[in-house]
Amino acid sequence: MSVEKTLKLTVATPNGIVYQDLVEKVTIPTAAGEITVLPEHEAMVSVLRSGEVNITKDGYTVDLALSGGVLEMRPDNELFLIADSAERAEEIDVERAEIAKKRAEELLQQIKNVEDVEYARIQAMIEKEVTRLNVGKKYKKIKTK
Repeated sequence: MSVEKTLKLTVATPNGIVYQDLVEKVTIPTAAGEITVLPEHEAMVSVLRSGEVNITKDGYTVDLALSGGVLEMRPDNELFLIADSAERAEEIDVERAEIAKKRAEELLQQIKNVEDVEYARIQAMIEKEVTRLNVGKKYKKIKTK
């Protein structure tokens, strides 16, 4: 892979750096929709939404489950994803994610007088776990083939 045709990607969370490498392209869920960032992309800042991040390097793809945050593409060909949380597909415990999703759905059902903030928090929890499940299950299918 030629260095001229790559961009430096860093995916960070409050717990540290989840991924950092020179990559060919990155497909990212943003508040405005899904985007693909290639080397020499225009500088930009965007809000991240929960979803799957696909990182392409040397012809293979690394999948991450990401929930919320911000994206910054710098003019020096560096892309930063500062996420609330991010997990590599192979690290996702699908069973644990399924339990967490069910627990969040039950919480949502129990709340009668929902304050907007609490409702949004629980919805975000569900969205995060659904993303983790989708990415984790996709990885498990690929691994078993």
